[in-house]
Amino acid sequence: MSQGGASIPDEEWERFLREAEAGSPGAPQEPSARARMVTRRLREEPGPPQGWRTYTPAPRRRGRGWYALGLVAAVCLLVVAVGAGPIADWFDGGDRADTAPLAAESERPVRPPAREAADRPPTPEQPFSGSPAARWSDGTAGIHLPAARATGWMSEAEVAQALARSRDFLAASSLDPAVLRGERPSEAIALINPHQSDVRDFLKKAFRSPDRENDPLLLFSRFRPTDVRPAGDVVKTRGRITFREGERGAVEVSTDVTYVYPVVRAAGGGEEVARTIVRREVVMSWDDPAKVVTEPGTFSLVSYKVDTANGGCDTYTGYLTPEFLAERSDAGDGPAVDPYDRSTSMAERMREARDAGCGTATRT
Repeated sequence: MSQGGASIPDEEWERFLREAEAGSPGAPQEPSARARMVTRRLREEPGPPQGWRTYTPAPRRRGRGWYALGLVAAVCLLVVAVGAGPIADWFDGGDRADTAPLAAESERPVRPPAREAADRPPTPEQPFSGSPAARWSDGTAGIHLPAARATGWMSEAEVAQALARSRDFLAASSLDPAVLRGERPSEAIALINPHQSDVRDFLKKAFRSPDRENDPLLLFSRFRPTDVRPAGDVVKTRGRITFREGERGAVEVSTDVTYVYPVVRAAGGGEEVARTIVRREVVMSWDDPAKVVTEPGTFSLVSYKVDTANGGCDTYTGYLTPEFLAERSDAGDGPAVDPYDRSTSMAERMREARDAGCGTATRT
């Protein structure tokens, strides 16, 4: 993964968006049709359908907030704010000062993390103080990778490579310093099958004119460098990668990772640290090229969900917009959510918050 992160020239970006329109004439299934099949399955589930080409808008709420939750295929958002006042502890046991590193998350936890000591505010030197993320690992070290086994059309070695490349996508989309500075995520995009017309359309719109349905933040973490800069060079992560055999013998890889980004004001703002917390669930299909139109070393994007605390409310600029203490609005009228809670699946969280607007994140 490049640490320099040079921007893609416009002509190269246009070439990416235009390439592979025809696909392989011998392949019986195109990835865009495959995405529509996912949508059909979702239509059979309770609640409004969500897919690449479907959209059911959530109610618009007044005021600003801190918390955003994107539904499958990134087309519906729930927003939650953190109020300026104290919030009651959700959990038994009170505060804790345990700083021992956590073991890797190989399966979903059964309860939220305990509260950290409230008298330890973050500083530029210790930006994760008072947060469960203080015990999390740095970068890709916090993303648990399972042991590979032969699955579908792939051998054990090929599955291992697919898992590694899936984690590479997470790093390139959510950890690359250049991408966090707002540059285009060229290395992440290069891993996505260019034959997915729906995805190409989404990327084109998201980076040119982001809006509610087409927002790069639904797949990539980006901050505006004129507003904030990182508080240190560490992003804390916690999550896991799993896999199974998917459609047509594909290896379907599911990723569920929470990222914690500490930032300070870009200039003249003192040393106050704000934290933005993003949880993403991305499902990728490493397809058999004999059955699906694809390119070597790329995956087809099946679905994704995103869940953001202190990243902005109803602000479709293409950048995460964290608030500092002086800017915090009153808590919203949606549900209270702990952004560090990984015991609840993204699907459960979305069902609970389907019709909510700006609500309250219990901590950042």
